[in-house]
Amino acid sequence: MLYSSIENSKIKDINKLKIKKERDKQGLFLIEGEHLIKEANKYHLLKKVLVDESYTFDEEVDAEVMTCSSKVMKFLSELDTPSKVIGVCKKSLGELKGNRILLLDNIQDPGNLGTIIRSSLAFNVDTIVLSKDTVDLYNPKVVRATQGMLFKQNIIVSDLRECLNTLEDYTKYATKVDGGENLDDIKFEDKVAIVMGNEGNGVSNGVLSLCDKYLYIKMNSSVESLNVAVAASIILYELDK
Repeated sequence: MLYSSIENSKIKDINKLKIKKERDKQGLFLIEGEHLIKEANKYHLLKKVLVDESYTFDEEVDAEVMTCSSKVMKFLSELDTPSKVIGVCKKSLGELKGNRILLLDNIQDPGNLGTIIRSSLAFNVDTIVLSKDTVDLYNPKVVRATQGMLFKQNIIVSDLRECLNTLEDYTKYATKVDGGENLDDIKFEDKVAIVMGNEGNGVSNGVLSLCDKYLYIKMNSSVESLNVAVAASIILYELDK
């Protein structure tokens, strides 16, 4: 069957997944491009694959495959040049576990979150905890920025203060420019939780108050601050050493 109308009920329901409220309601999200399709398929998260009628898709997937017109693909795509393959995926629920926990407090830029997720995998973080006001993990820009790494990483969404209170036997660090310890001088313990803060305001006061120690990255005076994704990558590299 060829899906050629954007008024088709199935197509309209899929298009709703561009909205966070609908993603939360349905427990589904969209991905674009064959690479992300392959990554999602590895973890058995695919529900549907929509393929442009002009494109040959040879990947074996455990999902319904729907052939669509270019008009429908353009309607569903978030990209200027629509993908030839779009997937509908199940959300994957993580759990708080492991000795290395990264908590993200109100991160707003999708590219930053995507980069941090990739770095967290590169440097062996066990769990990422997103505050409830952090940009949606399943925002299309976040999904693309992770390059498929969100399928591999253990990620949860939680109230950070409640989460920090449960991490009783962890040493809890927060980034703080004033009054922090130089990253070079820190010898990390076995069980560590690190909090990275909002791009403009840093870690919120309520979260700061629950941390045991503060840290900063020493820089020369010509740079006032680092992008949060860059800073997180540096800290996680040092932690992994």
